[in-house]
Amino acid sequence: MCAHQPPCPGADRPDHDAARVVAAHPEQGWSLLCNGTIVFDDTGELLPGGAVRAPVRQLWSGTVTLAA
Repeated sequence: MCAHQPPCPGADRPDHDAARVVAAHPEQGWSLLCNGTIVFDDTGELLPGGAVRAPVRQLWSGTVTLAA
């Protein structure tokens, strides 16, 4: 499927997000990767077999310092 050298990681690999973008649609919020994965701006993913990965929601754990 992938003609890049080195080849892009397959959709079943943990590093599948490292595949190259072959079609970008930022106005719609998604991109198609070389391995067939569709990634969305909110970090959700649609894998080639139809599996869905929910967006990753990270909580901010820093502290806020207010200026005096």
